[in-house]
Amino acid sequence: MRTLLTLALICSTAFVFGCSSGSEQPKEAEAVAGGPSGQALVQDDESQPDILKVAGGSKDHTTLVAAIKAAGLENTLSNAGPFTVFAPTDAAFGKLPAGTVEDLVKPENIDKLSTILYHHVLTSAMDQSNFTNGQVVKMFDGSPVTMTIDGDGWKIDGAKVVGSVRASNGWVHVVDAVVVPK
Repeated sequence: MRTLLTLALICSTAFVFGCSSGSEQPKEAEAVAGGPSGQALVQDDESQPDILKVAGGSKDHTTLVAAIKAAGLENTLSNAGPFTVFAPTDAAFGKLPAGTVEDLVKPENIDKLSTILYHHVLTSAMDQSNFTNGQVVKMFDGSPVTMTIDGDGWKIDGAKVVGSVRASNGWVHVVDAVVVPK
C-alpha cells in the first residue's frame, strides 16, 4: 500500500509540474519544436566574442553576416573552432556584378553560397605569421588559394587583408574583395 501511495504522489507531482502553460516553455522546447536554437544564440557580453559576433558587431560586414545567416552557417562559425575567416567587407561584395548577392541568397542557390563562404574559411586559427609568400593553402571548400606577402601587404588570391581581429574561436581577417573559387 505504501508503494502504491508513493507512486501516486510521484505521478500527481509530475502531472502538476508538467501542465504549465505553453508561454512558459524553456528555450530548449523551441529547439525541439523547430524554433531558433544553437550556439549562435548564446548571449555572453563578458567573454571574447566568437567569429560570428566579431563580424556581426562590424558595420562593414552586414552583407557577410546576412549571407552566413542565409546559408544557415551561424552555428558553425559560433562553435569552438578553431577557424580563420577571411571576411569580405560590404564594399567587397559591392564589387561583384550587380544582382550577384541577391541571387546567391535565394533558397535554390544556398549550396553555391555555402561553397563561396567556405572558400573564405580555414579550419585552424592562423594569423599572418603562419603564412609565407606564394604559399598555396586549401580552404574549407577544398579549393586552393595563394597567399601573397610583399611590399603591398598580405593578399589571399588577390584580395588584400586590411585588418585582423582575434576571436575566441580563431581569427577574422578583413579582406577588400570576395574570394571566388576557381
